[in-house]
Amino acid sequence: MSKHFRNIGSKAGMVPGTLIHIGERTTEKIKITRFVYNDKIMEEDILEEHQDFLPDERENAVTWINLNAIHEPELIGKIGESLDLHLLTLEDILNTGQRPKMEDFEEYIYIVIKMLTFNETESQVDVEQISVILGKNYVISFQEKEGDVFDEIRDRIRLNKGKIRKKGPDYLLYTMLDAIVDNYFLLLEKFGEKLEFMEENLVLKPEPETLREIYKQKRELIYLRKSIWPLRELISNLDKYHSTLIKKDTYIYLRDVYDHSYQVQETVETFRDMVSGMLDIYLSSVSNKMNEIMKILTIFAAIFIPLTFLAGVYGMNFKYLPELNWKWAYPVWWGISLLLISGMLFYFRRKNWL
Repeated sequence: MSKHFRNIGSKAGMVPGTLIHIGERTTEKIKITRFVYNDKIMEEDILEEHQDFLPDERENAVTWINLNAIHEPELIGKIGESLDLHLLTLEDILNTGQRPKMEDFEEYIYIVIKMLTFNETESQVDVEQISVILGKNYVISFQEKEGDVFDEIRDRIRLNKGKIRKKGPDYLLYTMLDAIVDNYFLLLEKFGEKLEFMEENLVLKPEPETLREIYKQKRELIYLRKSIWPLRELISNLDKYHSTLIKKDTYIYLRDVYDHSYQVQETVETFRDMVSGMLDIYLSSVSNKMNEIMKILTIFAAIFIPLTFLAGVYGMNFKYLPELNWKWAYPVWWGISLLLISGMLFYFRRKNWL
């Protein structure tokens, strides 16, 4: 879980607005993609670091620039100068430990959101911070690494599917938020399947490895809740501030994302309750298993106590013990012992102890 908690101590004592990357530094090559589109045109290209990052000024044209280069403070600073972004915005983009939030700077809106994906190989949740800047005629998105949940959006732009090319940058922002939130459902579906499988194993065969897995899932859910819980507040603030950058008809779509985020939060809370219940089930199962073991041991001890008594009596060094010199004494002793064992087993069966 240490990967979930970024080291922010490196900024202690620095001047606010200092551009320094905080997070996991990637070795991937910087990739900057640009879409320029409206209902009549669509242009797609890959930008170099030295190129201009200004939005296209053609009528009704929307510019979407996506970068996976937040580990390069110099490049982020250059983009900030081109678009006249506040230094604190640039600082937040470079800090990958940000809480999901929305800030309205009048000329642009800055949004931080967490993109969550399920890593099938390691069977864990991967978290990536997405920073989005909405301007008058542009959207700039910043990612920690290449790969996202926006491929369908890109296809809709390329193929002119739906309303996206007829709408402005605010609608593009909505589609990005919607894609991220919808991916939460896919993640939680896989998470739920994993919890159901763990619960079945827990009931059938509780083991120490199961307990470790329960604690792992509990920590994952804590971080999921931390990443998802502020989402409702983020979308609510978009609706509350009524920015001029968001058109009136787009708020209806944002409210739909708000409803989805509420469902996601409810699902996370349900899973947290399930994991807590699984922990109780594990402890109860282990306790019941221990009780069963102790019951068997107690039954055996109860059976051998009278036999031990008889063996102890006839093992004493006295000459005139009853039937000591009788040739049938040994078979009779075993007969009495077997009779005692049979009688006690019958009694335990009547009491449903066996």
